[in-house]
Amino acid sequence: MLLVYTHKVTPRISYIFKQFFVRTLKIQVTFTTKVDEFAAHNGPKISYSKTPLGEEFYIRSNDLLFEQGINDIDIVIAKWDDVPCFFPAGESSSIPFDIFAASFYLISRYEEYLPHVRDMHERFPADESIAFKNGFLEQPLIDIWAFKFLELLKEKFPNYNYQSRNFEMISTFDIDIAYAYKNKGIIRTLGGFFKDIVRLNFVNFWYRLLTILNLKKDSFDTFSEILRIKKEYNVDTRFFFLLGDYTTYDKNVSFINNKFQSLIKSVGDYAKIGMHPSYFSIKDVEMLKKEKKRLESIINAPVVFSRQHFLRLIIPETYQNLIDLDIEEDYTMGYAKYAGFRASTCTPFYFYDLDFEIQTPLKLYPFAFMDGTLKDYMKLSNEESLALIFKLKDEVKKVNGTFISLLHNETLSEGEHWAGWNEIYLKMVNY
Repeated sequence: MLLVYTHKVTPRISYIFKQFFVRTLKIQVTFTTKVDEFAAHNGPKISYSKTPLGEEFYIRSNDLLFEQGINDIDIVIAKWDDVPCFFPAGESSSIPFDIFAASFYLISRYEEYLPHVRDMHERFPADESIAFKNGFLEQPLIDIWAFKFLELLKEKFPNYNYQSRNFEMISTFDIDIAYAYKNKGIIRTLGGFFKDIVRLNFVNFWYRLLTILNLKKDSFDTFSEILRIKKEYNVDTRFFFLLGDYTTYDKNVSFINNKFQSLIKSVGDYAKIGMHPSYFSIKDVEMLKKEKKRLESIINAPVVFSRQHFLRLIIPETYQNLIDLDIEEDYTMGYAKYAGFRASTCTPFYFYDLDFEIQTPLKLYPFAFMDGTLKDYMKLSNEESLALIFKLKDEVKKVNGTFISLLHNETLSEGEHWAGWNEIYLKMVNY
């Protein structure tokens, strides 16, 4: 048990110390505001305040964890050895910056509460983030800090029984469009044929016809292959199904289609199933409730996992809506435009609501990359994509974190746009 002295235990302090020590480093932590209790403690201990009590392991505190609300904070990046850091702590501190305030700033997504220009889908832009601007978006910086801090703790308290967490990988798939051609209904199917003719795309016309006549497997129907890989390589695999009504941005098979429902049920027999809230549900709670009920009625079980379609995430409103619907885990924490760690961590964490200054029960699972990010936004070749995936996975392995990938069922279709990605996925799984 690590004892932490601080002059005031605030909700922010309780939250970030438990995330840093308990969930990241597997070290139990408790707090005291009494100097005599701290002095009498014989186990590992640190103090966190404006002035040290003596010669103890001391971190000089920034004001951030003792404040409430949102303030415009000036961030100046420095270095801790070769690692970026901010919130300098001065020479009296055992490390040169307030590691806990800096971690809280990043993991709470403090900067996303500040005024900013959103992208065309009303998302916080990756290139507006402190991580992107200062070149550490592709590093789980908080976990790197934690491991460096752990080495100092081991030097100071070598007899403590330290435990380590294990590296984990979670493979996730968003099912925006379950089938390329099948089960679309008469109107959409005829419209597809007409579009092929107008565009003189006779190859697509032929594939569409063969697929509908069951003479060719639907190219997006890669579910058996995904589940085969899950079983063969023991991959923790999770699926998020879009069940919204048809719109410009939501084009999945109708949720009332029997074959689509059978697909969802069969996938749910072998993997975890979550909801994929439709594009416009971000501002329509009733629509969100309706889509959740649709999935629950199909799988005959409570839905507790979610990831936003188009990664549309407005903090804190989106998370507040999910909490109201009893969603327990969300997998949206990442960017569409660039790969990397949006919250600068590869450790799942609970959403801290800065509006109400509380740790919520909603657990966030940050992903490292999305297939479309590498292919369509960053315009990487297959070789470049695989190299970046390996790099990100290496970063997570170094800190025994959780590596989460985001792909779509069509990614493994081996269609022209995704040629070679089946091999990329297998190499990622086995790396």
